[in-house]
Amino acid sequence: MTATPRAIRTWAIVDAVLIVILVIVALTTAGGGGSGDEARPSASASSSASSSAAASTGATAFKLPSGNIACAMSDDGVTCTIASITYDPPAVAGCDGKTGHVIVLNDDGVSFPCETGPAPTVAGDDVTTLEYGKTATTGDYTCTSATDGVTCVDGDGTGFQLARAKWSKVG
Repeated sequence: MTATPRAIRTWAIVDAVLIVILVIVALTTAGGGGSGDEARPSASASSSASSSAAASTGATAFKLPSGNIACAMSDDGVTCTIASITYDPPAVAGCDGKTGHVIVLNDDGVSFPCETGPAPTVAGDDVTTLEYGKTATTGDYTCTSATDGVTCVDGDGTGFQLARAKWSKVG
């Protein structure tokens, strides 16, 4: 099976997400004393009007309070995983694996990559929680946490809403 440029780009984003999570874990453990707020800024801090440049560029990883949805954001896009779904997963042409548990927003738009491994699990305690009603922004991408899921959009307002019961395109 030959990898398409889109599949390679998707795997690069997934790899970047994993690296971001690893860096966050390393920074959290190496942060040392204090209350811990200095070592790991909360995702809600990135939504404030006075957010630092580090919070708005580079990379951000978070989970919703339920842990069912986790996202990784970078200047190149957003990748969200959802552990438990009740909607019918979208069909992806040529996919012999599963779809529906991973959604990507980038310059190519919204897509569900073909996954061959098991469905993702609920995000762990090592992932920063983006509380309901809070927003995280990285580069041109913004995600908002809500009790009915997460909504992620690019600078043009194009993106997706993802929840256990359904997903939909935005914009």
